[in-house]
Amino acid sequence: MKRKHVKLAAAGLLLALSAMSELAQAAGILTIGRREDSTTFDPIKSAQNADNWVFSNVFDPLIRVDKTGTKLEPGVAESWTISPDGKVYTFKIRDTKFSDGSPLTSHDAAFSLLRIRDNAGSLWRDSYSNIAKVETPDDRTLVITLKAPAAPFLSQLALPNASVISEKALKAEGEDEFAEKPVGSGAFRVKEWVRGEKVVLEKNPLFWQAKDVSLDGVEWLTIPDDNTRMLKVQAGELDAALTVPFSRIASLQKDKNLTVELDPSTREDHLLINHSHGALGKVAVRQALDFAIDKDAIVKTVTFGYGQVANSYIPAGALYHYSDNLRRPYDPEKAKAMLKAAGASDLALNYVVNAGDEVDEQIAILLQQQLAKAGVKVNLQKVDPSQSWDMLVAGDYDISVMYWTNDILDPDQKTTFVLGHDANMNYMTRYHNEKVKALVAAARLEMDPKKREQMYISLQKMAKADVNWIDLYYSPYRNVSRKNIKGFYQNPLGRFFLENTVKE
Repeated sequence: MKRKHVKLAAAGLLLALSAMSELAQAAGILTIGRREDSTTFDPIKSAQNADNWVFSNVFDPLIRVDKTGTKLEPGVAESWTISPDGKVYTFKIRDTKFSDGSPLTSHDAAFSLLRIRDNAGSLWRDSYSNIAKVETPDDRTLVITLKAPAAPFLSQLALPNASVISEKALKAEGEDEFAEKPVGSGAFRVKEWVRGEKVVLEKNPLFWQAKDVSLDGVEWLTIPDDNTRMLKVQAGELDAALTVPFSRIASLQKDKNLTVELDPSTREDHLLINHSHGALGKVAVRQALDFAIDKDAIVKTVTFGYGQVANSYIPAGALYHYSDNLRRPYDPEKAKAMLKAAGASDLALNYVVNAGDEVDEQIAILLQQQLAKAGVKVNLQKVDPSQSWDMLVAGDYDISVMYWTNDILDPDQKTTFVLGHDANMNYMTRYHNEKVKALVAAARLEMDPKKREQMYISLQKMAKADVNWIDLYYSPYRNVSRKNIKGFYQNPLGRFFLENTVKE
């Protein structure tokens, strides 16, 4: 009997220790609720924040942007030099490994850069077309020669989509398999991806800064409905949640168990317009739509004053933002007259709305009412956020509110994507202006800061004149976390520093 009690006690102790171990493990896993799911883990084939913000957990670029979002710092490249003529960049690649244990060398870095420049599926080809050649004198040395000096080049190397990936793994697995199970050298590695549900990351012990990583893993959970996400973080079912609705900020701030982070951002929300659809191809029609939208009402009613009316595609506070750019006043009668003169008085538009996004849905109703005063009939088509991007790519929309945050310090990234006539069809708007296209390319190569600034001012004026899209508002990042989560932060370019986040 005594021995039996000892065995039972021992068994009980083992169960207790096992339970404690599981709790400890759970304590080291950060759960984050977000609206969108990932679309791919092939960095060159995405331009979405939902992907890029996770890429920064899994991959490491040659150069990174610091926590302030204002300076470049070493990543895979521990140091670099630039030739006097500004065309040759020489990088010393740090001695580190990929998450599968294979060595990371200059050859992988060269492969990654040439792939983002040349691959037919790359969404970033134009941004890297200035690379003339890439050489690898040895495993630790990478030499990049440009066709011409380019001011944004170092910043472009910090783009998450230009991260260093394993050449061996991609070629062995194939692009499709790699996009599901990538091999990177970042703080975490992909353990599981259940589409539409979650991305599970685990700590990468081979990360060159692994000793500084506190978390055992991160779970990015897809929860499209804003209200559900907020309730789950309030109930303690989530450690953190992204994109707090403006209407919930004040109430969540009163919850003693939560911390609401309103981090400075480069976010701009805008109304995309499909220029290839009938009357929307006319400048006068797009200008009329701009006059028909009351941006002040959006900021006041929808953002509760946390937003700021936008007047340019380059956000306030970003390099070369033109604060005096044109801002068309709200004038529905003028808009109605302009539409009539343009032969579009019976304009009817299909507006794709992200379902479950409280802010998007509120803006949609407001815009529907405002445009009606100018005689424009708007049909709201609510779709799952996972569908809306594909609809934009296919051109299956007339208008849709989307947002952008910069990923690099230089304005060339967004300018190329939005106005450069690259593979992204000017952010799926199908906007076309050859003079704008030429100026985007020239601004990328201009080395005189004053001349370059004037070029970007001109681009902001031209975009506004053409109404490539309709600027709506700028706003901070809006995230919420439990009080026991420390260091859950986004820099102005959107990067989460989860390698420095702590779960107490």
